[in-house]
Amino acid sequence: MYEPINAVVIMGVAGSGKSAVARALEVRSGARLIEGDAFHPDRNIQKMSSGQPLTDKDRASWLRALEKRLHRAKVDGEHPILTCSALKRSYRDGLRHAMPGVGFAYLKLSPAAAAERMARRHGHFMPCSLLDSQFADLEEPLDEPLTLILDGTLSVGELASAIHKWWQQHAPA
Repeated sequence: MYEPINAVVIMGVAGSGKSAVARALEVRSGARLIEGDAFHPDRNIQKMSSGQPLTDKDRASWLRALEKRLHRAKVDGEHPILTCSALKRSYRDGLRHAMPGVGFAYLKLSPAAAAERMARRHGHFMPCSLLDSQFADLEEPLDEPLTLILDGTLSVGELASAIHKWWQQHAPA
């Protein structure tokens, strides 16, 4: 059954390449990019920067802000790209509620591959030491609607191309 995708969430653990893939998809699609990390309150950034993992309670205000932004996009008739770890089904369900027709592109990586990438990145608030907590919280989006599961080790271009093709196949009317 055809179901339109009104927005795409690029999801995955830290180091999966969400931002890079989203920027490449933005260029391909012309859609507006919403960088989920920009919506974290300062206290969350400080907590993660100090090596402390976020709890569901910590993430609640961040997720509400993302939900509000998606809802605003819906009202404005936008079809955006959002980067968000979206680690748990309940988080994804909140985003789905904010904007019906949200598709999730999951950049699946092994813990070793994610750690290798995080070790190479500089200037990000999320330290490598928190990666285990991300995998502990991760509920993979298996058998969820409008979900594309991708091998996160593919190149940024390959991932953006696959997501763009999938989105076009589910383009809103």
